[in-house]
Amino acid sequence: MFNSICTFPLPSDLLAQAIHPTSPFLAFGLASGHVQLQRLPLLPSNSSPRSKAKTLSTSGHGTVETAWRTRRHKGSCRTLAFSLDGDQLFSAGTDGIVKVATTRTGEVIGKVAIASKPNGDLDSPTILHALSPQTLLLATDSSALHIYDLRSSGTIQNTKPQQTHHPHDDYISSLTPLSPSESSTSGFSRQWFSTGGSTVAITDVRKGVTYQSEDLGEELLSGTVIGEQFLIGGEKGALRMWEGGVKGLTEGFEKRTTLQKGESLDIMCPIPGDAQEGDLVAVGLGDGSVRLVQVGAKRNSVVNAMKHDEIEGVVALGFEPGGRMISGGGSIVKIWETETADDPDKEEEAADKAGGDSDTGANGAESAESQGDSSEEERRPKRKKKKRNKGKNRGGTSHIIAFKGME
Repeated sequence: MFNSICTFPLPSDLLAQAIHPTSPFLAFGLASGHVQLQRLPLLPSNSSPRSKAKTLSTSGHGTVETAWRTRRHKGSCRTLAFSLDGDQLFSAGTDGIVKVATTRTGEVIGKVAIASKPNGDLDSPTILHALSPQTLLLATDSSALHIYDLRSSGTIQNTKPQQTHHPHDDYISSLTPLSPSESSTSGFSRQWFSTGGSTVAITDVRKGVTYQSEDLGEELLSGTVIGEQFLIGGEKGALRMWEGGVKGLTEGFEKRTTLQKGESLDIMCPIPGDAQEGDLVAVGLGDGSVRLVQVGAKRNSVVNAMKHDEIEGVVALGFEPGGRMISGGGSIVKIWETETADDPDKEEEAADKAGGDSDTGANGAESAESQGDSSEEERRPKRKKKKRNKGKNRGGTSHIIAFKGME
């Protein structure tokens, strides 16, 4: 379903990735504390997603350019998020600081210190998410979930969060907004689904934690929502799903699909409808593979498998507005395009490789922020650690990368 059309190196291990909501911009947060913004080639506006991808990989005019790069944090950059309109980029690092920058220039326009742990230690961030133009969510290692006010200028207005909740007993590993209710007048979500420790939870911006599951028997590392379907992945290699919306999550019957027994499912995201038809989810595994899974049928099934890296796990996965899939892990990022489906033998071979068993069960120079020492590279807590080529720069530090097959 997807072919890799570009692989480009990063100067340090990738810890965070954010994709612009409307334009072909990618932001990366690195273990060195750097944040950089990449610009993808524009797709033809009068083509379908499949023909757009084909034109891009054969035109000979596409490059991935670095719009800007800066040492944003003294520690590692743990998490990134664009505002809903894409005008601002939020970042948070192990230095205990959240910064807000303009997307176009990378200039910092606001910052705030993350609330410390009860013992006074720094509480490193795990997730940033702009829930609405007024609300920014920040999750931390201590399991705290802070809610910040973004009203008026789109930057953080108060040094202290409006509210703080603890939906899990361990750090929050994933967070997905739920669709706004029919009675919503703003059109923005007020609730979100999260995984953390060995539980799932639903939290409301006004009511707080409205649901927390029982112990699900494994460390949960990823999660997403597709329509009325809640999906999670953990350390044991099974994709777990509940249907029927919130009621199905709290009372329903669970489906399980084993993707790779004993291998962690570190990241997942729905495949948008303009990239592939049907309810499909892309899952990044700790062994460096990406599995595409069809969900919602009587039997969930793996329909394709790709390899991001032979050693490093997949820590970032998403789709940019043109339908291209972006995967990240280790010190490389890959861009994938949809196949043209004119080679059925190739698709059949990919499906055979995918496997999967289903069962049912209960341009710029670095800014002045670049001053300071580099932190040690790190992973989020409790995630399975892989062998790493620390400090190794694969392919140099060129800031203009050509797509495969281009001259």
